[in-house]
Amino acid sequence: METVGAELSASVNVSVIYYSSTGTVFALAKAAATAAEKAGAEVRLRKVPELAPAEAIAANAGWSAHLEVTQHVKEAVLDDLAWADVILLGAPTRYGLPASQMKQFIDTTGPLWAQGLLMNKVASSFTATSTRHGGQESTILALNNTFYHWGCVIVPPGYADPIQFRSGNPYGSGHVAATGEEPPGEVELAAMEFQTRRAVEFASLIKRGRLSS
Repeated sequence: METVGAELSASVNVSVIYYSSTGTVFALAKAAATAAEKAGAEVRLRKVPELAPAEAIAANAGWSAHLEVTQHVKEAVLDDLAWADVILLGAPTRYGLPASQMKQFIDTTGPLWAQGLLMNKVASSFTATSTRHGGQESTILALNNTFYHWGCVIVPPGYADPIQFRSGNPYGSGHVAATGEEPPGEVELAAMEFQTRRAVEFASLIKRGRLSS
């Protein structure tokens, strides 16, 4: 695949929108945002609003600590989707489905969808589970169902880079986090970076095609 130059990638807007309770998906989201910036894109890193009750968060030290250290991250709004050429959604799995916090945000996008403002954007997704085979693929596929309805161009990582033969997930990046004690390692972060670069490259090609037509 042709590598797009920085001068073209600079015109691509990337929104990395995630939910993370103890920081695993946040680490993947940060890696995605960094990779997009290195590719020359304009980037928005956004978290979806927390829905869990305060007492549940307070009962989990990792959860409350992560909430504290990510206070600076802005919450996602609909404009972050309308603005983007590339949308990367990341959420942990809950019984093989995306966490309800992400689903609630997705459910607010009807006004954009009705206006056709989400069509033809490049989209990709990522996740994390507590156990191996704990629902990563089904969670990514569930997130991708949203992209079908929006009319997006879904760009998975596939096996388009050697790192994918080490990470093992052609659907999208993922990590087995146990109960949050195991942060993403070098392989997982590299796979997330590749997935992001690939999405930016496709968005750049699409933009270039539109400009030349």
